[in-house]
Amino acid sequence: MSRPARWWLGARGPRYVQDAQEAGVPTRRAALCAAGGFWLAAILCGVPAAQAADAWPTHAIKLVVPFAAGGGVDAVARALAAQLSDELHQSVVVENRVGAGGLIGTDYVAKSDPDGYTLLMGTQTTLAVAPLLSKGATLDPLKAFAGTSLVADSPMLLVANPGFAAKDMKQLIELAKQKPGYVNYGSGGVGTTPHMAGELLALSTGIKMTHVAYKGEQPALTDVVGNQIPLMFSNLVVALPLVQSGRLRALAISTAQRSPAAPAIPTVAESGVPGFDAATWFGVVAPKATPRAVVDKLSDAIHQAVNSPRLRQILQSQGLNVRTSTPAAFDAYMASEFDKWRGVIQQARISTQ
Repeated sequence: MSRPARWWLGARGPRYVQDAQEAGVPTRRAALCAAGGFWLAAILCGVPAAQAADAWPTHAIKLVVPFAAGGGVDAVARALAAQLSDELHQSVVVENRVGAGGLIGTDYVAKSDPDGYTLLMGTQTTLAVAPLLSKGATLDPLKAFAGTSLVADSPMLLVANPGFAAKDMKQLIELAKQKPGYVNYGSGGVGTTPHMAGELLALSTGIKMTHVAYKGEQPALTDVVGNQIPLMFSNLVVALPLVQSGRLRALAISTAQRSPAAPAIPTVAESGVPGFDAATWFGVVAPKATPRAVVDKLSDAIHQAVNSPRLRQILQSQGLNVRTSTPAAFDAYMASEFDKWRGVIQQARISTQ
């Protein structure tokens, strides 16, 4: 006696069998294909790619954050995941996989099945700096990942103690040229975005400054306020209240455009360093072999999520600039960032040892 297609697959199978039957595939073969997973079914059973993309996602999606819960990257990921769950009508669950400066979680996603169900909240650090600085790292992010869309970027303020001799960018550059190595600047550690911004500034202007690495951004910022070191690049959301209270002076903002949160503060580029642009950016990437139809669908969902009033307000309240992009534009941006920071690391001879 023949049995209905549902017998082969249990509770979750009829959708797959129905897709295959509509494509003219015999029921028994459709059942075997579906048992191997939906994308295998699409390949073996001849289900059109567009039909496969229409079905995705059929279950929960994992968004991996390669840093600890409670940090800036985690906050962006959780806000995005909540809105994406609404857009995709499936749960998007954040999972923290911590270690090796973000490379453990990043490598985990790179090696995951390229089915659209394991994604990475990528950043400037994990996709454009850490793979270049970490000894023995074999991950090539440009070969490992497909970009879906940018989400936001975090401007930095170049802030100085009010007693520092240089009152603006022009005076800082003049002072550093007159006294090479005299000006110290702090950061939360080697390879952090504030450190890389300082090195980029030095290379872009031909000045020489001395980097002082701290174990975290907050201790460095505390020492700038206490006049133990004169200046540093610091994330806008952290530094701006100190500027507004008069405890720090803002010399410039690091991004190519001024920030809506601090429109009166000029950019570094406006202040005599054309082309300067440095920021912590956030974007969602998938394993490289993820089907293009799924990447495109995910990109569209991220656009809708980021442009929703709720998520936009959350991101802007954290001092972030909202950004989106097409997959192709994000791939190109990742490549340009990778090349830029590789050049800075090589020219400045930066090492984690």
